[in-house]
Amino acid sequence: MPNVNTASSNPSKHFYGWWIAATTFVTFGLAVGIPYYNLPFFYDYFQKTYHWPLTQITLGFPLAALLTIWVGPLLIPRFSPRKMIIVGTGLTALSFFGFSAMNGSLPIYFFLYFIWTVGYIFSGPIPHQILVSYWFQKKRGRAMGFVYVGVGLFGALGSLFVHSMTETFGFQTALVAVGGLMFITWPLATFLLKDKPSELGQFPDGASQPPPDVKHAPRSFRELLFSGPFWLLLIGSMCSIGSIGSINMHMKFVFRDEGYTNQDVLNATWTTASTVILLSSILGRISIGYFADIFSKKRVMTATYFIVAATILLLLSVSPQRPFSLYMFAVVFGFAMGADYMLIPLMAAEHFGVNTLARAMAIILPVNTIGQTWCPYLVSALRQHYRNYDAAMAVVFAIAMVGAISIAAMPKHAPLFAQAPLPDAETKPSHV
Repeated sequence: MPNVNTASSNPSKHFYGWWIAATTFVTFGLAVGIPYYNLPFFYDYFQKTYHWPLTQITLGFPLAALLTIWVGPLLIPRFSPRKMIIVGTGLTALSFFGFSAMNGSLPIYFFLYFIWTVGYIFSGPIPHQILVSYWFQKKRGRAMGFVYVGVGLFGALGSLFVHSMTETFGFQTALVAVGGLMFITWPLATFLLKDKPSELGQFPDGASQPPPDVKHAPRSFRELLFSGPFWLLLIGSMCSIGSIGSINMHMKFVFRDEGYTNQDVLNATWTTASTVILLSSILGRISIGYFADIFSKKRVMTATYFIVAATILLLLSVSPQRPFSLYMFAVVFGFAMGADYMLIPLMAAEHFGVNTLARAMAIILPVNTIGQTWCPYLVSALRQHYRNYDAAMAVVFAIAMVGAISIAAMPKHAPLFAQAPLPDAETKPSHV
């Protein structure tokens, strides 16, 4: 590990930011990649074991999202990102231990989803986005892309892990194993993560001076809520992530409707698709992160959101009679999904300043989680009513298009707000 006793007169020497990126690569992958992308694997096991209808299984996340919408605005700006990661992964572990032992009680299932959602808010995108944004400015897109690769890689490995554990030991043991993996983040967050460059006498990117947005005081929640670009970003991201959540949550059931009826074949098909999606998301995150540092973030984000909409049509084309269709869908969807999530904090930091990012994402993430959870529940209701996914996915396609159009309507350049500068003590690095 590099010497962190770096003097502010030469902050570029032994820049600690890439150690932050490397550590968050792992903690983000463990905290989000494994549990979030692989919990839907167990839904059909819940259905068969506890005889719950699909609408009840997919209701857990939406209810939890509504009950936890206050968590972000009230708590996120008040706490250290690395401490939030520790608490959040602990809650995630607790929820997965509970999922393995809930014995068919729906109230307990909903309560455990509440615990898991709080853990997701605390240890998921927000603290990792804040850490990267504080440590990087000029290379923020590339650093964010690198960190998000961890989500894709660990999610893909997690798909193989839960499949293997379930086949060998049963789905309940697999749930316990996923929960146990969360504790790997604790020593990493405790000993390696630092919240801000100033803690080590450094500036973002290892520069000799702080970037301009570091000198601006954070905007209030009121300022954000009266900002047109903020609402366009909020609506656009909510719609796009809602459509992505619908695909992630219902993908296994869509495959079953399209002819993958044998359980072993269905499991193998889902595992293949999930692995390809998450590996493809790595390419999306790396390339889009690079493009976001070079080209207009608005144009990059708009193009990505239109691709998300197109993947809904590809999902409905998947069939056992067309094996290649599975890989076509998975590659395109994975690329778009990988780029989608990481562009939101980049746009928020560019338009509202890095010191406002915690407040902006404290609103955006819970609202996005509402879209991410209630949109799949709407799909469940439409599937139950129409007995197929055609009408449901048509609605999801329309929602995705609204998201893309909202981002396209955002101003090209960041709005100029009158902002008071921070006191010098908050912009100068401290000495270690």
